[in-house]
Amino acid sequence: MSRSTTLKGNPLELAGPELKAGDTAPDATVKVNLIEEKSLSDICGGKTRVYSVVPSVDTPVCADQTRRFNEEAGKMADVQFFTISTDLPTAQGRFCGAESLTSENHQTLSDHLKGEFGQNYGTSVPAVGILSRAIFVVGPDDTIKHAEYVGEIADHPDYDAALEAVKALA
Repeated sequence: MSRSTTLKGNPLELAGPELKAGDTAPDATVKVNLIEEKSLSDICGGKTRVYSVVPSVDTPVCADQTRRFNEEAGKMADVQFFTISTDLPTAQGRFCGAESLTSENHQTLSDHLKGEFGQNYGTSVPAVGILSRAIFVVGPDDTIKHAEYVGEIADHPDYDAALEAVKALA
């Protein structure tokens, strides 16, 4: 079954499965910097986590989404927030530095080289080499508690629904 999203009304096909609440969160290898790759399971260590998936931190909605979850991360010491995009780790680092995003519980991860996160989480947009906007809340037991695939890439996700799912795990 084919799945798609839109970018400013133009349809784009998605690759990978459509995950939903109750599914086991897949593992994936991502870049934590230009040199180092790690699996999500090695990074997360049994904590509640939020995967905030964006096409590029250098676009307005993605920047807003990243700032919003960085702010929320500063309020929740027991939750790990991740912004995942296909941006190079250096671009992610530059953005976070310019925006003064310094929460200890927020980290950027790059799916730029292998695209494993996008394939495993069903957010890959192969036609343009980006990830579609999505949010996943994953419990310490590696079960997805909330999944949102935003139908129009240029739209904001439902932040409140994701944060309610996080609070329900507390």
